Amino acid sequence: MNLGILLALSSALAYGAADFIGGAGSRRHSSWQVVLVGQAAGALVMLVAGLMLPGNPATRDFAWALLAGAGSATGSIFLFRGLARGRMGLVAPISAVGAAVLPVLVGVTVGERPSWLVGVGMLAALPGIWLVSRETTSDQPARTRGALADGAIAGAGFGILFIALAQISADAGLLPLAANQLIGAILTILAAGSLRQPWRPRRGVLGWGSASGVLGASGTLAFMIATGATSLGIAGVLASLYPAVTVLLAASVLGERIGTGQRTGLGICTLAVATLALG
Repeated sequence: MNLGILLALSSALAYGAADFIGGAGSRRHSSWQVVLVGQAAGALVMLVAGLMLPGNPATRDFAWALLAGAGSATGSIFLFRGLARGRMGLVAPISAVGAAVLPVLVGVTVGERPSWLVGVGMLAALPGIWLVSRETTSDQPARTRGALADGAIAGAGFGILFIALAQISADAGLLPLAANQLIGAILTILAAGSLRQPWRPRRGVLGWGSASGVLGASGTLAFMIATGATSLGIAGVLASLYPAVTVLLAASVLGERIGTGQRTGLGICTLAVATLALG
């Protein structure tokens, strides 16, 4: 198993833990506040790290960071809103598949040609992601439609995040990632203000948002490094396994039941990861 695959899986682990904490915090506080604190905390961590380990970023790197920040803020806002509406698996299926498919499509468009074994693993991961994050209880139609909309927008946002991060040059250092997080925080404030949503953080939200933000920033860093060691498509699919982590944490910490479909999805995802590693 090469370094790129290990880093992409580490990214999924960090993103999944960040989503669990952010989703739990959004049940107690406004999701806008949680996202804002998370983006700000991630920006601070990346800024300190970037000043300690300076790189050679170009204007192009900061332009991609701007797009990544827009995708990150969009994905986080709508994912946390969906997670706050019910069980942890309510909105994750659509968001995860969307986040996985967009990088694959872009990778193929720019000329990436994975081997047949890798292609099988990537295709197998998609239904696995769907099953592992699928809601096991029935919801009212209106609530289901809301979850689908939240998931679709979140998936598009995370897909854009993954694509844009992969375009930042390897020698750019960490300052573009700090810009990515800061831009996400600014866009969160602007969006919340325009929609008249509460965004000014209260004391109780700081812990939830900071923990989620630091983990999310760690996942972003791991993903960006992973794209330098493996293809964008593979890294995107593996990073999109984050719902498995969220579901397992929800089961172990909150006592949520893992349904038969989710167990099947976990098995499929495990096989998909093994296939990608062998490829």
